[in-house]
Amino acid sequence: MTRFDSLDALQADLLAGRLTRRTLLKRAGILGLSAPIIASLLAACEDDDDDEDPAVEPDDDDEPVEEPDDDDEPVDEPDDDDEPVDEPDDDDDEAPSEAGGGGRLDLLWWQAVDILNPHLAQGTKDNDGSHLVYEALASIDDDGTLLPRLAPEIPSIEAGTVDEDGFWVEWTLRDDVLWHDGEQFTAEDVRFTWEFVAEEATTATSFATYEAIEDVEIIDDFTVRVHFRDQNPAWFVPFVGEQGLILPEHLFRDYIGAEARNAPYNMEPIGTGPFRVTEFRPADTVFLERNENYWDPGKPFFDTVEMIGGGDATGAARAVIVTGEADWAWNIQVEADVLDALEEQGDEGFVNAYPGPNCERLMINFADPWTEVDGARSEPSTEHPFLTNPLIRQAITLSIQRDVIADQLYGPGGVDTANNANVPEWVINPDLTWSFDLDSAAALLDEAGAMDEDGDGVREYDGTELFMLYQTSINSIRQSNQEIVKDDLDSIGFDVELKAVDAAVFFSSDAGNPDTYGHFYSDIQMYTNGPSNPYPVNWAQRFASWEIAEQANAWSGVNITRYNNPEMDDVINAMATAMDPDEQESLFQELNRISVEDFAEIPIVYRTGVATVSNDLAGYKAGPWRSDLWDIGDWYRE
Repeated sequence: MTRFDSLDALQADLLAGRLTRRTLLKRAGILGLSAPIIASLLAACEDDDDDEDPAVEPDDDDEPVEEPDDDDEPVDEPDDDDEPVDEPDDDDDEAPSEAGGGGRLDLLWWQAVDILNPHLAQGTKDNDGSHLVYEALASIDDDGTLLPRLAPEIPSIEAGTVDEDGFWVEWTLRDDVLWHDGEQFTAEDVRFTWEFVAEEATTATSFATYEAIEDVEIIDDFTVRVHFRDQNPAWFVPFVGEQGLILPEHLFRDYIGAEARNAPYNMEPIGTGPFRVTEFRPADTVFLERNENYWDPGKPFFDTVEMIGGGDATGAARAVIVTGEADWAWNIQVEADVLDALEEQGDEGFVNAYPGPNCERLMINFADPWTEVDGARSEPSTEHPFLTNPLIRQAITLSIQRDVIADQLYGPGGVDTANNANVPEWVINPDLTWSFDLDSAAALLDEAGAMDEDGDGVREYDGTELFMLYQTSINSIRQSNQEIVKDDLDSIGFDVELKAVDAAVFFSSDAGNPDTYGHFYSDIQMYTNGPSNPYPVNWAQRFASWEIAEQANAWSGVNITRYNNPEMDDVINAMATAMDPDEQESLFQELNRISVEDFAEIPIVYRTGVATVSNDLAGYKAGPWRSDLWDIGDWYRE
């Protein structure tokens, strides 16, 4: 079935009353349908119903929605040869032809932006905020195709701008781009961005994306050749997508290395993007206005943007769907029944589910969060008193009801998974499975020698009680998730204490705050992440021993768990130079196997993206490989 046929079938089912709004939105997300098409489907349904009763909501006995799983073929995405879907796109006549006149765009993030330097960003909210201001040479479409941004064309082997052995790539830059302060964007800015990130003293969170680069050669003012230390199958990753945003050399030159976090432009950014910052209140709101000198003619449509942070996901969803106070809200982690109730209450907006890269996972701390070393805890020089025992880690794995968590909590936003990496599809290891078995989990604790010596229900291992502090960010779904996991772990002899940290703190880059996820001052913790490109070797570095977060690197390393496995290091190193697609597939599936079978991280739910969208907002295209705001200059109001 093609995507076009699927759209017709979806509309037929909806009009016949065989689908609820929630089921429609979930299927539409899987098909990758745009927001305008989803809105038109809903409108068609309402017109056809003519005030009849809405379709009956499914209950626990209903046949489950067909979701893609390990055995499904990938959803057909349109490419240059596909028959186009009859839907509005960037060239639609309704799109505005002149910049400005759109008034204010209100965006809600229940995790507030902390810093506006994309290479010092901690978490999605900082990356998204940076995308309002900065741009990359290219972005990545759903199918992995590169989309030009600050580069007018995409390099290729055929054009002679990509080395067939993967040792270099040559980028041509646009020559009509100005920074917000009027300075010309040039090749110097591209080279400097690499220098800024590659300097270890900068402690850039994007360091893993750029460490394969040996040099960035300036050919002329608008041409650079990126040379790699070795063959690099991911030649398209640096300067592209979420971690590819370019910094202005003339402003950051004096703030490279140890001074990077003191740069005033971390809070007062000057970019090339469609909007410029007028005021930034960290952990609160970013205020922006239209860039009148934007290089893309006729864009942006909106005059001002407010990116408002804080609150919770339920409140953000309500503000879009029910009250109409906002135009768009990010990452709606709201229980399925609550989301249904909101959609019953209001008709100002709708839920948009779309393909995403992320997995909600439980992280195991291999270091000791209770022993202090030079004023810091969870230092890699220490060992956790019992979580370094693989039998205990396996017992935890068997104690998680992934299907219950996915179905009852995430609804249209997730499906249970046994793989840590779930996209692109070829990285999934089909041999991995999961099970929930408390009896087997208890037997593993017995085998490990963890016994309830005192008869108080709490086991001890080598003289240490199996007490675990379990932390995550404040979010209703995550707190419910915590409760389910805690009850099952407590039932087999653990003593689990729950901790919920305000998202603005948990995901912040504040090296002085012990409650950030990077510090990981707890035994286990949970949050969501996923790869930012379709060759996710930089994401894989989260398991690399050289990327361990610690006091020495201001907790900027992406290996949060302090996991150290030479076998995994070898796999990650091989990924960096593997040019053969079959070898690449084998390596990534091996990474999944090791991370799961060694219980380094425990995958729980593979999550689709879920946002709430005002009915009259159009022009955006969410997807797995890019910030939700990557195309903010294209958004408009119908």
